[in-house]
Amino acid sequence: MDASDWEYGSEYVNLIYNNNHLKLKLMKITRTLIALGMALAAAALLIFMPGCRKKQYYLNEGLVFGTYYNIRYEGTRDMEKEIKAELARMDSSLSIYNKASIISRVNRNDEVETDSLFEKMFTTAVEVTKMSHGAFDITCGPLVNEWGFGTKKKGHTPSQQEIDSILQFVGFQYVELDTVHHRIAKMDTRIQLDASAIAKGYGCDIIANYLASQGCENYLVDIGGEIVCKGHAEKKNKWRLGITKPIDDPTGDVQELEEIIEVNDMCIASSGNYRRFYYDDGGERRSHTVDPRTGYPVNHNLLSATVIAESGIRADALATACMVLGEEAALEMIEKTEDASCHLILAEGDGTRIVVSSRWLEDVNE
Repeated sequence: MDASDWEYGSEYVNLIYNNNHLKLKLMKITRTLIALGMALAAAALLIFMPGCRKKQYYLNEGLVFGTYYNIRYEGTRDMEKEIKAELARMDSSLSIYNKASIISRVNRNDEVETDSLFEKMFTTAVEVTKMSHGAFDITCGPLVNEWGFGTKKKGHTPSQQEIDSILQFVGFQYVELDTVHHRIAKMDTRIQLDASAIAKGYGCDIIANYLASQGCENYLVDIGGEIVCKGHAEKKNKWRLGITKPIDDPTGDVQELEEIIEVNDMCIASSGNYRRFYYDDGGERRSHTVDPRTGYPVNHNLLSATVIAESGIRADALATACMVLGEEAALEMIEKTEDASCHLILAEGDGTRIVVSSRWLEDVNE
């Protein structure tokens, strides 16, 4: 082989070497890119898969049903948008202040199809009406208005004749729900439904159920003082709930607590006569709790009723019923209700007296 042949052979060998070297580099680059891609994919899974993200406590606050809401929950993401959507769904069904809601259209005697929210509210309301012998009744809205506590501004003190004329169309027996065709039938077109005494507790149930469906095990839903809670608060602590001391304060600025309870799982609601009241022309104190059976605001020494029940909607309705019934009848009703217990605060002399049902301490200490 002469020199020219060697030069050619050397170039050939170098070419092969360079090509193999390039292939090795490309293989290393390819492996690096694959590893990087897998790492990015794993990171994406951590970001977008709720079960893989770190849980933390979120707080969503706002206004609904003419009051506040305060919702705290442990989760992997902020669900404020979805929570607002659930509250809006309730508003479109049960708010008497929303002219397009189902209940407003029922009150206007429009042809309207009831939804599952409305039907659950209605059937629960009828159950509590029967349990309380008519002390709780969602048809008493016209009476509440007549006394100036509803959508109608306070005018004069209504006469017995005016009350009697309204009582003619107050009573759940005058309304029927057709769950097959999803319609409400009213025996008198003047009948008006009002879910205000049950909506806050029901709203707590709706939000609690949504949070549970998203895998949340620890949450507290507070809508206007009605509460549904489960699990534990931050740092594994129990949820701390306060029972408000009944102080005459129409402004709501005074927030003293009568008692604090620490719980894990609970549905609890309170009702009272110490904030919404006025003195009529004759100097008599008129509370916002109207007895559907008599047509008049209640006049007894029960200031506050707090009820624990299996659901927020039942607790809310039962608390209102207690406020209408008074001490003895309220205790009798609650003792006959397996899923409920109550804490009553009564006026006595210059102070107050507390009475609880037989299951109260058991429910609080569970």
